[in-house]
Amino acid sequence: MEGIPPRRALILVLVLVVSSLFSVLASSSSSSPSQDVRILSVERRIDLTSFIVRAFLAFKVENTGASDVSEILIAFSPNEAQHLAIVKASTTAGKRKKKAYLPLDVNPIESPKGPNGAQLFSIALPTPLKSGDTAALEVLYVLTHSQEPFPAEISQSESQYVYYRDSALLLSPYHIKEQRTFIKTPSSKVESYTNVSPNNRVGTELRYGPYHDRSPYSHSPILVHFENNNPFAVVEELTREVEISHWGNVQITEHYKLSHAGAHHKGVFSRVEYQARPSISGVSSFKSLLARLPPRVHSVYYRDEIGNISSSRLRSDSLKSELEIEPRYPLFGGWKTTFVIGYGLPLQDFLFESSDGQHYLNFTFGCPLLETVVDRLTIKVSTLQF
Repeated sequence: MEGIPPRRALILVLVLVVSSLFSVLASSSSSSPSQDVRILSVERRIDLTSFIVRAFLAFKVENTGASDVSEILIAFSPNEAQHLAIVKASTTAGKRKKKAYLPLDVNPIESPKGPNGAQLFSIALPTPLKSGDTAALEVLYVLTHSQEPFPAEISQSESQYVYYRDSALLLSPYHIKEQRTFIKTPSSKVESYTNVSPNNRVGTELRYGPYHDRSPYSHSPILVHFENNNPFAVVEELTREVEISHWGNVQITEHYKLSHAGAHHKGVFSRVEYQARPSISGVSSFKSLLARLPPRVHSVYYRDEIGNISSSRLRSDSLKSELEIEPRYPLFGGWKTTFVIGYGLPLQDFLFESSDGQHYLNFTFGCPLLETVVDRLTIKVSTLQF
């Protein structure tokens, strides 16, 4: 950087903490899955209570072969892989009160793919699994844009219904001895769901299984049609500018292009009806969003092309700051808006100096808006020259 001596050069180290985006890691060179591994039991819980789909797997694997196993593979269908945002894996260490979760490395395998284009991911075990040994693993994965509004258009007073497509059987490269799948919906209003016996519905939960002794890559498509009036908030484009001032401040400016990705609004919008019957009219729309900002934030502003928007509230303490914002108008399906959020932060909370005189910026750059999907994110980091 011009004007800064080489020994005082600023090295920007960004801590990549992303809620709705997944950074693809280096490809694994793993070969085909070992048939000497089998899954003794697996429980899958799929949470559909928001626009973002979260799935949690808890399974137990066994090495039935003679050689050690250093990795376990998981599989996703091409459609899941296309909408995959995050994959995390962990295992447990210790017992009872000393029990702790140990994060595991997860890497995509580009080739070879599984049958029908299934995308494989490798979970690296902390220690090789010896012959006859078992291991308990947990996997969290997040999918975006996986709920399809049906009908595609609704009026102001109608609720929103969506389709979710999956499989009653877990897609896996291994033989599965026993498995169950639980799907949680936002409410008990489920129009229909695919019957794959044994299965049943209790309140807001669909239960599939148990299923026994299923061969590798078994698949049984299911379709769930249910009510989901939660915000389908999509940040189509976010440009985040981080300006570092050596006078003790970090200035953040965020430019948003936001849309409602749910069923499109049809007909004429009535503000009178919306305000008179808020629990019925526009039930699938949203009028506010919550941004979680770092603690000690200051000089916060929220504006659009017209100017400053006063409908925002900031709550702050020593651990976090929460900014609740309201656009100038409620957003219905297909509607869009643009706005800017800006704020300042103390430089000493994020800039550190090493023993050799170099400076390091440690800053989380992911989107601060909760329960939103970001399609395109651009980060710009600059220093204020004097």
